[in-house]
Amino acid sequence: MKNQFWKKLIIPIVILLFPVVLWLVLVTGHNHFKTLPILGPIEISASGDTIYHSIPEFSFTNQNGEVVGSKNSEDQIYVANFFFSTCKTICPKMNEQMGKVQYAFKENDKLHIYSFTVDPETDSVPVLAAYAEKMRADNSKWWFLTGDKEKIYTLAREGFLVPAAQGTKDDDFFHSQDIILIDKQKHIRGVYDGTEPNEVDSLIDHMKLLLEEYRLKKVK
Repeated sequence: MKNQFWKKLIIPIVILLFPVVLWLVLVTGHNHFKTLPILGPIEISASGDTIYHSIPEFSFTNQNGEVVGSKNSEDQIYVANFFFSTCKTICPKMNEQMGKVQYAFKENDKLHIYSFTVDPETDSVPVLAAYAEKMRADNSKWWFLTGDKEKIYTLAREGFLVPAAQGTKDDDFFHSQDIILIDKQKHIRGVYDGTEPNEVDSLIDHMKLLLEEYRLKKVK
């Protein structure tokens, strides 16, 4: 009887207090949820500030014939990968998985996916348009980009930090299974094997986590 009495007493109290506790957590910022690391080399400024690696600005031509780039993702998170349309090995698997990312964020019209070709001589705008259709890409969200090969390769290696092992020389032909997550400050927050469904599931979860992190900062 005593146990039943206490259960009847405690349950309503917990129900009443839960919204209050949740509100306090959100407002005071004492929520210790997992945050993603910032990847890449770190520098220390003369004043002692930490300077994290960031993705430089870029612009290339997409499958719609439009010049688009990092400015289209200003103050937004985005994901990127490198492929070529005639690839028969990792690229189809990776871009099939990228379709899951597109679907997971289909309601977020500000979030973009950038897929850079590493074979721009072959992958013209019409070729990329056909490839995008094959991948069932939303042409307003998922952009397949072509342009100057040297600029793409420099961006891949020095910007997105695609490992040099995936292309032994600066002018080597290469491609990568990596999908890279970039935050609003242009920092790398995660690198995922795009051929592994579990890795892509983690990417989607981490994207949601990152968006929630920014949302909570606004609440403060």
